[in-house]
Amino acid sequence: MSQAKKMGNDNQSRKDWANCRIGITGASGSLGLALTKRLRAKGAFVIGLTHKPTTSAKSLPDQPNEWIQWNCGCEDNLDVTLEGLDILIINHGINHKGVQSSKALNEALEVNTLSSWRLIQRFEDIVANTKEQSRLREIWINTSEAEIQPALSPAYEISKRLLGQLVSIRWSNLPDVERNSLTIRKLILGPFRSDLNPLGIMSAGFVAGQVIKQVELNLSLIIVSPNPITYILMPIIEILRAIYYRLVRNY
Repeated sequence: MSQAKKMGNDNQSRKDWANCRIGITGASGSLGLALTKRLRAKGAFVIGLTHKPTTSAKSLPDQPNEWIQWNCGCEDNLDVTLEGLDILIINHGINHKGVQSSKALNEALEVNTLSSWRLIQRFEDIVANTKEQSRLREIWINTSEAEIQPALSPAYEISKRLLGQLVSIRWSNLPDVERNSLTIRKLILGPFRSDLNPLGIMSAGFVAGQVIKQVELNLSLIIVSPNPITYILMPIIEILRAIYYRLVRNY
């Protein structure tokens, strides 16, 4: 899939942020807070989904309007929240760096891949069963550049690569009725400074700004990276995956 290719109806470009309710997993992390700050500045109502203890105190302008605590494996507890969202941003993750134990691999797969996949499925089901067929919704999934590039963390790379392939499969097999009411966007992000990567080259604020700009251009494959190879390699990989998945489906 070409980065320049726009999927779905052109009207799905989210320029009227003031009418959007947006949920962000990993909202207490560097990128989550950076996205929150910019989206709230545009008028969006942001709900932060976090595993950390929440507070009922009035939120600051650079924090979500509302916090909701959740845990991986309990995605069904978020159904009521998901039903009220226009956009779900799946951004949570864990990185054990160079640790390659079975425990580290299991945790990476559960947090980075399986919980994200369950959230995608639950949100898809809500969209498919909604009576508001004219309501346009979106899912943004942060698979990271680790989907195609080394990240000095095999468990992290494997979990992100699997998540990326699952998203690619949904792109190729999303039913037409859902395609008209749901846009799926994949975020391929290079190294930015965060608790997971304190040595990142880019700032989380810069990355968040670029993500929103590309969303406003209605791109489905969103790339923010200092590595020019990523801008060439990732679209080629998506095109090859799309061809392969469709050939298999029609075989």
